[in-house]
Amino acid sequence: MTDTTADEAQANRKSGKKGFVLWLILAVAGAAGGYYATSTGLLPIGNDAQTQTPPEKQENKVAEALPKVAFVDLPAVIVSVKAGDARHLKFHAQLEVNAAYEADVKSLQPRIMDVLNSYLRAVELSDLEDSLALLRIRGHLLRRIGIVVGEGRVRDVLVSEFVLN
Repeated sequence: MTDTTADEAQANRKSGKKGFVLWLILAVAGAAGGYYATSTGLLPIGNDAQTQTPPEKQENKVAEALPKVAFVDLPAVIVSVKAGDARHLKFHAQLEVNAAYEADVKSLQPRIMDVLNSYLRAVELSDLEDSLALLRIRGHLLRRIGIVVGEGRVRDVLVSEFVLN
């Protein structure tokens, strides 16, 4: 009876080794197959040099048409900044608008200037000294101008002059 128990234990140990060897072979085969698939371009990940188009093919490509945009120039604004001393901010911007709405945006220019003045007067000196101040101001102005003229008409606010004296 002890012989049968020892034989079963050896059989279980051998089958464990066989399972490990089988798992190891399948893992190596899977890794090799994955490497082959990514290196030959079958999968869109991995080697960036193969996914880029060669320069000779890029020359023959037709450039995409630019979107129809127009620029509405806003008058320069000089506002006093909330500070202990007399400091002023000179701000000049242009609005990038969809060409179909250029006349609409120009007709609402007095309202846009009102929004621009009221926002810039509320900005504090500490807000202007931040390194991301211009980016934040552009975002706030774009949102406020979008509310005035309607969503989708103004694409961006382009700052031409931003001088703090």
